[in-house]
Formats: sequence, C-alpha cells, structure tokens
Amino acid sequence: MTQSIRNICAAALAAAVLLSAPASAKVRRRSNLAPVMNGQNFPDPGVIRTGDGWHAFSTNGIVNSQQVHVQMAYTPDFKSWNFRGTKDAMPKLAPWVHAAAPKIWAPDVTQLPDGSFIMYYCASLASKPATHCLGYATSKNVEGPFVDTSNSPWICPQAQGGAIDPAGFLDAGPNKRYAVYKVDGNSIGHGGECGNTVKPIVPTPLLLQQVSVNNGRDLIGSPIQILTNGPADGPYVEAPSLTYLDGKYVLFFSSQCYATPKYDVSYAISDKITGPYTKYGPLFVTGTLGLTAPGGMDVAINGDHAVFHAYSGYGRAMYTAILIEKDLPGGGSSSSPKGAEGARVIEQAPWANVGVVPRAKVEEQ
Repeated sequence: MTQSIRNICAAALAAAVLLSAPASAKVRRRSNLAPVMNGQNFPDPGVIRTGDGWHAFSTNGIVNSQQVHVQMAYTPDFKSWNFRGTKDAMPKLAPWVHAAAPKIWAPDVTQLPDGSFIMYYCASLASKPATHCLGYATSKNVEGPFVDTSNSPWICPQAQGGAIDPAGFLDAGPNKRYAVYKVDGNSIGHGGECGNTVKPIVPTPLLLQQVSVNNGRDLIGSPIQILTNGPADGPYVEAPSLTYLDGKYVLFFSSQCYATPKYDVSYAISDKITGPYTKYGPLFVTGTLGLTAPGGMDVAINGDHAVFHAYSGYGRAMYTAILIEKDLPGGGSSSSPKGAEGARVIEQAPWANVGVVPRAKVEEQ
C-alpha cells in the first residue's frame, strides 16, 4: 500500500499517457497533455462533483473586459467543459475585501450535509491590500451566487504574511471536516523569486484546521502545521489539496515560484491526517508531458478526478487528470494480493478537447 502511493510519480512517467477519443474510438497514446476549454485562462482551479457533474472554480480574471471575481466551468461527464464566461460565482465582495483590487484567488467549493455549499477563498484586505487572508461564502446553489457578509476575514495570520490557497476536505471515515491552507510568508520575504529566495527565508507552512462538519466554518481547535518549505522548495510550498488513497492521506502541493518554469505539482504522504507527512519527488514539472510550470492541483473530495493548471498561450490553462489503477512492472494491481506493488498514476482525462465552447477574449490582470 505504501509502495503503491510512493510510486505515483515513477509510474506516471513510465506508463505514458493513455488518451481516448469518444468511447467507440480506439485508444491511442500521446506524448503531451492538452488543456481543456481550448486553453482558456483558468488558474488555481478547484473542482467539486455534484449529482449533475463536475464544477470547477478559478482565480479572478477579466473576461470580455469584465472583472469576474470567481470564474466557473462545468462538465456533466469530465469530458467536455463549458466555460461560464462572465458569469461570476461571487459577484459581490465582503466588506473586509479591498474593493478596487480584490484579487480573489484559489476558490474551493465544498457541499455541506444540508445540501448547501460553502466556498473558501482568499482576498486582499481592505485595510492592508498587500496582504491576503481567507474568507468563506455560502450559497444554496453550486454556481452561486456565493455571499460573504462578514466584516472581517475568517482566518488571517497577518503577522506571518497572511493566508492563501484554502481547500476543504471531508475525512469520511471519522466524519470530520477540515480546511487546509498556506501561510503566505513569502509576502513578507526579503526578495528574490516570488519574494522569498533571499535569506533569511520566511516559512510558508501548510496548516490543517478542523472545522464544523455541519457548517464548514466554525473553527475547532487550533491549526496544525502539516508541511513547510525546505531548501529544495524554492520560495515556498503552496496550493495544498488533500485526498485519501489506499489507506493513506495524500497531500498534493506546489513548490518553487509560480512565475518560473520551476513550478511543480508535488505530493506528500501520511498515515494520519495530522501528519507527519513525508515528501516524495514532484509529480509534474516543466517538460513532463509537454507541460510548462504545472501547479495548483485539486482533487475532488474522496474521489479520483483532479484538475491543475499550467501555462499556455492564453495564460494559465486548466488540465484534467484521473487517478487510476496501474500495474508496475513485476507487480500486481492494487486490488490484487500484490496490491502493495501496484501503483496509482495520473492520466489526463479522455475527450479533454471535445465539444468545448469557443474561448472568450481574456486579458491577463
């Protein structure tokens, strides 16, 4: 089991990527991954599965000259994605958010037991625009409008640089809910790549905060550090996303500076949700399957569908992935008695570019 998870990266590179056209077509191999939505700019994607399909949410953008705080996309089958254009999941800003330049980043939506939805997000403080903190907004509909009426941010470690990149996780076994996020230490760094490669390096820990299983917002206890940046991570670790595979907690995250080709998708593994987590090599780096600066992977809670971004000609486009069973040479599948020798690998979802809507005009902020 442990070996199965540890070999995610090795198997992904060794097995090649299997893509298919529609179900009736013959499976074929390709060396490069392709973005969905014709490369539509859609950075820091988060994904949720509902009864009618998958919904993705993205960092703010300007679409057809209109400011969109939270971009959206939808697919009924994880094959063809429909970009929602100027439709905004959170059209109104909370009082604590800087109105002129809110910089809504990395939204993540989770469904609650009563069927409603909560969106975790980060935004610039009205009182201190250079600092991001976390907020939450709620809606009865997965596509919003999400509303946050709070006068102050939800989680805001200002002295440590603020907080970004929140993601929800439901630990289904014990029925406990968590939010994981990054302390944005590089925002108060001493310079260099992404503000934090000049010594002394400021810590950018990933923290785990238990929250109410019912409403997703009431904090339970204090946050727990589950990972932090080291010398091999460049300026930071960020973009955490938790999932549960083969009896292990797998923490996907990114390291290195997002604005450079060194940005990556990495992962760490633990027997317990609170850690300790052990880092294993990056899963995707520039050059892997034709990607440039891949990062920000998010996995649907307790599922096998994932999204991430990488640079394309139109900004940071969304790519899709599916966690699947795959045998390693000399090993059985993870469902066989030799499961410990098998591996899960990530492959691009089939039909990624079939039936997408034309790309809207997008300008980078």
